[in-house]
Amino acid sequence: MVKKFVTNFALEPDAETLEQFRDCYSQPYVVKASLMPDAHKGYVAPIGSVLVTKGYLVPAWVGYDIGCGMTVARLPKNTLESLRKNARKIHGEVVKEVPMGLGMIHKSETGISENTRKKYAKILSRFREGSYNKQVLQFFESGKAMRNLGTLGHGNHFVSLNFDDAGYPWIVVHSGSRAVGHWVAKFYMKQSSGSDDEFEATHPLFEGSELGKEYQNLLDFGLEFAKLNRLEMITQIVSVFESVLGRNIKSVVWANKNHNHVIKERGFFIHRKGATPAKRGERGIVPANMRDGSFLVEGKGNREFLSSSSHGAGRAMSRRQAKESINPKEFEREMIDSGVIGNFSESALDEAPEAYKDIKKVLDMQKKSVRVVNHLRPFINWQGESRHRASN
Repeated sequence: MVKKFVTNFALEPDAETLEQFRDCYSQPYVVKASLMPDAHKGYVAPIGSVLVTKGYLVPAWVGYDIGCGMTVARLPKNTLESLRKNARKIHGEVVKEVPMGLGMIHKSETGISENTRKKYAKILSRFREGSYNKQVLQFFESGKAMRNLGTLGHGNHFVSLNFDDAGYPWIVVHSGSRAVGHWVAKFYMKQSSGSDDEFEATHPLFEGSELGKEYQNLLDFGLEFAKLNRLEMITQIVSVFESVLGRNIKSVVWANKNHNHVIKERGFFIHRKGATPAKRGERGIVPANMRDGSFLVEGKGNREFLSSSSHGAGRAMSRRQAKESINPKEFEREMIDSGVIGNFSESALDEAPEAYKDIKKVLDMQKKSVRVVNHLRPFINWQGESRHRASN
């Protein structure tokens, strides 16, 4: 029996996280595995795990949010002062423009830029060239699927407007493939398990099977959809800035990375469940929390980390624990004192800074995997718990 390559860099992991990780890497088709510093319990595979397999893919290890990830874009230096002066107005206008919250999508396709609609048509055309289920294709061809583009979602998904020490403003977006990824992920988890009830478990798909081919084609579509979704949000947000400031603004995308995927490299399938790709020279984004912002990193291609890093600080409290233990008034005061504008009501308690691990410790534990190249500090935050637009 060939010995598996397994590493663990998790910061103070609990027993349940380690048990989940062990259950995953013990599967016979897993050849390598690594646990990132921000790791915590997921529902099948731990958040912050990297699992490399041979011949098989596991839909439940990717989960519902196919292509969840980060996009960051830099704005001209001479816009920062005006953006800060108009921060409150900008916050309100973006809430009107970008659908945020559970189930919130555009009312019609006209709410999506023409360029994004054209790009969607291209990735849909490529999907039709591969193996697919007719029911899935019909969903992708529906207007509802497209209307998820340029929408934030809920939970820990967020948008922030930031500044760095050099005086540049930056937009950071954390989101994924929205209802499109959720619907098809559930579809293939059920297909791989053969059950409509007990499908949230480790059920592999052989890559050469018809279901395996369909799922690989689906992943290619979903990962591109997630990237396009985040880019469309940046387009919408920059349009708001231009309207408020009365000038044209050019944004430059620094990185657009999925941290929830399966990708095939050199004959192996790399499952990243909340882990940032970090090959040598590869750019990535590691968010801390809504107070401390995000860190831009560059990968070192470390083999022990399986060329990966954390995808954030990682939760220190469950959502329930955060809502039960964090004082709402103290949370709101903390954010006001930190100079960040946003909705810091009781409904956002589960995303309070205290709900997350110490980002400095997390970054310190992965110095061999990535180097920090910039720190982006927020002055406006939009959280996915906001609700302002009906889904239909």
